[in-house]
Amino acid sequence: MGTPTPLGHRETRDGVGHLVFTRSLAAPPADVWAACTDPVRMQRWIGTWSGDPSSGEVRFRMTAEGDDVPEEVYLVEACEPPRRFAVRSRDAAPFSADGSGPRVAWQHTLELAGSAGDGTTLVFTQVLPDGAVGAAMAADVGPGWDYYLDRLEAAVGGGDPGSIAWEPYLGRSDGYRALFG
Repeated sequence: MGTPTPLGHRETRDGVGHLVFTRSLAAPPADVWAACTDPVRMQRWIGTWSGDPSSGEVRFRMTAEGDDVPEEVYLVEACEPPRRFAVRSRDAAPFSADGSGPRVAWQHTLELAGSAGDGTTLVFTQVLPDGAVGAAMAADVGPGWDYYLDRLEAAVGGGDPGSIAWEPYLGRSDGYRALFG
């Protein structure tokens, strides 16, 4: 049995490495936007946020990983409903779950294209540094984003995100590491 293929790919944008995920969803952009920005709808597949986005920052807490996950402050860099949303973590944090490794700021962008009749193309990116740090981060976050985007797809499509098991995604780590190694 071969190693599962990563669903994301590496791109260089303005000289910076990005891990990029593209998904086609049957729902209209407004519905996908709501699933990705409404704190109640987000809770079905990834987490929730609180605060006032017009202040330039929100507090995000992942809920799909258990109850003890701390909330993080994200700076809102762009919010153009229902097409583009970009955030950056206010504080640098260890990139690995065990707290090891260099501290980095998380930078994410969500872009949606399409129409009510044609569905939505979702492009999600995370900035990753080059070299060994980027490769280690890609091995860690790449399978995670495959998992969470599958959960989003289930939530938008009326399925049960909770029925998606995490363990099968772990086999993609080496493929993601190779993209940035």
